This record gives sequence, C-alpha cells and structure tokens, in this order.
Amino acid sequence: MTQSVSQPSWNASEPQLTFAILSHMGLMSVTGEQGRSFIHGQVTTDISSLEKHQWNWGAHCDPKGKMLASFRAFSVEDALFMMMPLDTLAADLPQLAKYAVFSKADLVDVTADWTILGVAGEKAQEWVNNYFGEVSQPVTEIPGGVLLKDGARFIIVIEKAPSVPLINSISEPIQDASVWQALEIQAGLPNLGASHQGQFVPQMCNVQAIDGISFQKGCYMGQETIARMKYRGGNKRALYILSGTSSQPLTLESRLELAIEGGFKKVGAIIEMVQAGDQVLLTAVLPNDTENSAVLRVADDEHSSLTIQPLPYSLEDAPLV
Repeated sequence: MTQSVSQPSWNASEPQLTFAILSHMGLMSVTGEQGRSFIHGQVTTDISSLEKHQWNWGAHCDPKGKMLASFRAFSVEDALFMMMPLDTLAADLPQLAKYAVFSKADLVDVTADWTILGVAGEKAQEWVNNYFGEVSQPVTEIPGGVLLKDGARFIIVIEKAPSVPLINSISEPIQDASVWQALEIQAGLPNLGASHQGQFVPQMCNVQAIDGISFQKGCYMGQETIARMKYRGGNKRALYILSGTSSQPLTLESRLELAIEGGFKKVGAIIEMVQAGDQVLLTAVLPNDTENSAVLRVADDEHSSLTIQPLPYSLEDAPLV
C-alpha cells in the first residue's frame, strides 16, 4: 500500500468524503457446524435469524448480565464475523472459547488477515456506488470481503491482498482511526474497551436503543438480568455524549466530575474518547437522570469543561427485536 495515513484534527469541519483505516478494531471469525448456534446462545442479539445481507449490534455478557464485549455481527461467506475493539477481542475471545470446546465451533482472531476501511461524508454513497456498483443493503458482498452500510457511513471489510488496489485507488488522504472514532462517538455507539469489561449491563450503554438486544430470542448468557432490567426497571445509568476541553491527556480510566451545590462529585466512566489538543469528545456512562444542562469536568482539571450533546436516537420505547 502506497497511500499514507493522515492525522488531521477530528473536530474540524467534516469533509464531503472521508476515508479512515480502522486499525483500532479487530475481527473474530466463528465457523464450524455449530458455530452460529453456539454464538446465538451466548450473546444478546439474534444470530440464528441473521441473513447474509444484514448486520446487527450485540453484546456478550457474563452470567450476571455485565458486558464483556459489544460488537457488530455479520457474515463473510460461510463465516460469522464479530467486529469489536482490538483490546476487547483479545480479552473476550478466551471467554467465549472456554465454552466453545463443548460445541463444534471454531473461534479465531483473524484481524491480521483483513483490512477495515471506513468511508463517510456527504459523498460517501456516491463513491461507494461508483466503485462497487449500486449499494443499498446493510451488507453487500464485494470481491474479497463485504461492505457494511451504517446509516450514511460505510465499513469495508476486505482481505489484505484485494485491499491493495482499493487503497491505492483512493486519491484523498486516508485518516487515522481517531477520525472514525469521533464519528462513532457522535453516533452514540457503545464501543466497549477491555478496561470496562464486567462493569455495565447492556442497557447502561444504550445497546437496546441501537437494536442490539433481542427480547424475543431464547436463553443466552446474562439474559435474566437484562430482561429484568427491561420489564421491571431499575436501570439507573445510560450512555451520554460529551464534548469540551481539557488540558490533561485523557484515557478511558480518567474520571469525570459533576457540578453539584457546593462543589463537584466524581461520576461516570469514559467508554470511548478522542482528543486533539485541548479539545475532547467522548462517550460516558452517567446516572440516567443527569440533565442535559449539567456541568461536568475532568477530575483534577478544574479548568476543564464538558457539556452533554444530544443523542441521535431515543432511549424511550426502544423496539422489540
């Protein structure tokens, strides 16, 4: 590949066409006679009814209903693929594999064999149609891989060799992964990192709002807790989008503080974040009664300031899937 990777500010005005290498994401393949049925019994989404032209969000949970991973699930030829952050995949694969030994299922980290390319911007659909032909389905087979349509954005998952002419055909600068992460954050998506495994029930990260939980499928790991939270209530947290400034380098372990009468109190956990200079954009799990007008900051950075941005979806009356 001769194309270089550019690193512009993610908070600049969005260009009409953006390409980004999603080097922060990993791919797990699931094959074998019982591969799909095994995964179906482990995760929140309905794998058994997933068609080749469809993809779904989902979550893998521990027996207590706490998330070990969030992922996109789709097919590449006869294999089921699960796309999730690299560090999450490394931690989650052994968890799934210890149960897979009782099924005819093979789970493999195949990240090194594939290129993941994101395409966004007003002209993304036009570029995709010009390169691959008319694309309208959520999943379209392409030579050497598949193309996922995610609203107005696209994710190309393609084998390394066929990706070379594709990358070389792109005249625009190819951005680094943080540009794509900013788009995912602005979409309110729950890309759970390994450092937060076992901390949140899926509804605390709005997984139900992006159709990542089927409340009609059969049993799966953690189902009792997840169903009880839906039908009996009790969830007191949700995923929020925050933007603002901080002079400190942030990590997923950085703490946030909420302004209260007489000072600040520590609150919440950062799920995904990007930072360019002192500008920050992040998703965070906060108490779900946090007002949109709430004043927040980064802990130990009294000059920082964070404001809540509107979610692009509703948390009310999420559809049954």
